[in-house]
Amino acid sequence: MSSASLAVAARPHPDAARVAALSAAIALNLAALLILTRPLAPQALALVEKLDTAAHVVLIEPPPPVPQPPAIEMKPLPHPPPMPVHVQPRPDIAPPVVTPSTEGTQPMPVVAPPSATPNDAADTTAPVEATLAYRSAPLQFPVQALRQRMQGTVLLRVLVDETGKPLQVEIEQGSGHAVLDRSAREQVLAHWRFQPAMVNGHAVRAWARVPVNFVLQNL
Repeated sequence: MSSASLAVAARPHPDAARVAALSAAIALNLAALLILTRPLAPQALALVEKLDTAAHVVLIEPPPPVPQPPAIEMKPLPHPPPMPVHVQPRPDIAPPVVTPSTEGTQPMPVVAPPSATPNDAADTTAPVEATLAYRSAPLQFPVQALRQRMQGTVLLRVLVDETGKPLQVEIEQGSGHAVLDRSAREQVLAHWRFQPAMVNGHAVRAWARVPVNFVLQNL
């Protein structure tokens, strides 16, 4: 047997049953597709018309801009005038006036002592009684007496040496206030100066009565 005859005998033949089954399946699928697409045709047309309508875009004009309000000018509030302050006037109190007695403030003539006896001549150091003039008589009002409104006159008996310096001060008559008496004695002894007494042209020791006045003005 030749090779040509063997090749013709080996070609396969299609199966008729299989072809028929495939044809039937295709026909069923086409029929189902037609059934499904038939009722959707009107809905698809409406959807297309709706999309066509929505495709038209209408531009809306923006609203006109709102004008800005005018600027508000802030003015400062007026300050009220200051309230007047009423000050209660204080009564004027005059400073206290402290003066020594007017007695002896001017130079006075020297009082000559009695004529010396022979016994007195032996004792030339004995002080004499005299009226002396002031050289310096500073006087300050005691603070305690000023607060308690004390005033008065103190009569002192002062021993003055040959230079006019007080050596001893005694209170002969008080003012009625121990503060004034003590202050007068201390100030005269520490700060006052007198014209010394003169006997036969020579300065000698002498006792003198010195009044000191403490006076408050405008009581």
